[in-house]
Amino acid sequence: MSRIGFAGMTHLGLNSAVASAAKGYTVCCFDEDKDLIVQLADGRPHVVEPDLERLMGEHAGRLQFTAEVSELASCPLVYIAPDVPTDNSGNSDLTQINALIERVDEAIPADIIMVVLSQVPPGFTRDLKLKAGRPLFYQVETLIFGRAVERALQPERFIIGCTDPTSPLPSPFEDYLRTFDCPLLPMRYESAELAKISINCCLVASISVANTLAELCEHLGADWSEIVPALKKDKRIGPHAYLSPGLGIAGGNLERDLNTVISLADRYGTDGNIVRAWTANSGYRKNWVLRLLHQHVFNRMPDPTIAVWGLAYKQNTHSTKNSPSLELIQHLDRYRLSVFDPVVKAAAVQGRKLEEHADALTACSGADVLAIMTPWPQFKNVPPADICRAMKGAVVIDPYRVLSKTACEAEGLTYFTLGSPIGESHADTSE
Repeated sequence: MSRIGFAGMTHLGLNSAVASAAKGYTVCCFDEDKDLIVQLADGRPHVVEPDLERLMGEHAGRLQFTAEVSELASCPLVYIAPDVPTDNSGNSDLTQINALIERVDEAIPADIIMVVLSQVPPGFTRDLKLKAGRPLFYQVETLIFGRAVERALQPERFIIGCTDPTSPLPSPFEDYLRTFDCPLLPMRYESAELAKISINCCLVASISVANTLAELCEHLGADWSEIVPALKKDKRIGPHAYLSPGLGIAGGNLERDLNTVISLADRYGTDGNIVRAWTANSGYRKNWVLRLLHQHVFNRMPDPTIAVWGLAYKQNTHSTKNSPSLELIQHLDRYRLSVFDPVVKAAAVQGRKLEEHADALTACSGADVLAIMTPWPQFKNVPPADICRAMKGAVVIDPYRVLSKTACEAEGLTYFTLGSPIGESHADTSE
């Protein structure tokens, strides 16, 4: 098999399709949005990911973008891969994916393998009503915003939901998966669907530990960045553990899974209180910057100008879903805000007119406070001396330790970061 189909050209579908083309497959990329198809065919991705546009150009000859669902009929294997939207409470809206599955199922022969790649709740795949005889599988996606191309090209393993996990996979499907040279883990549909949620719950547990103890560090005189290396040397935790403190959980996918576990616990009468605690902790963490402003700025400066670097929920992505930056801005409606993000425009902030600037340094010109809300890599290259000269005030709030604490304090800036003693100068441990 040298041809494969992907239906749904959102973040998940596009990155997965481009990775398949990079592995040598001819890829039929279907989406109902004709304007989007024209844009993609022109080599202009609508999502931001490192290397995505470059790979689209390099493998353009193997990428066929189409708004005709019938084109998928020539593919032995078709992935259903749209992003599943969530509301502000983390509830999935399955309307679009159900409609897409129905349309694709009608358009392609019954012997074509269909694989649901989108994140869906347990029970979704088995409940699908497709053409009789259709081979159907669910595959867990583990893409990460800002690292989607890397993750799509170099997966750690493939988790595959099957009707019967003891039966061999159809050869077109197995041959495709083997191209990526990673372990295959077949299991029943519901196990695979819950495996995705289990992964995210483990990540949330690590994040919650880091957030809780980093906050204690701020009050005890300890520095969380000094503790992290000790934890990563522990084999039970490991070098890749999610131990960087942050401003709660954002992006949508983790929140979706927490909400799913809570809903399932309520339905079946099991204990979901630990997940409720994680959700509550995330909400509390999102207001860390706001609490800091009230404690150390607003009581001394009644009408400060605040510069905000970053609107995206994390670096290397265009997504603003549950962004801590946008959450903060909503609470600062009475203050003058000056903003810059290398990808996201100020128009993403609903109901608020902001002063938008073309670069980071200009955005903090004349500001009393600088809040670095998204750790974009290019922010590391702005010298603290230049920031000091540009600002009117001297307060820098840098939750993710983008800048060097030592360099900022050497310039006379009052520097705040997560997990570090407030108001004390310690050895710089920024990466």
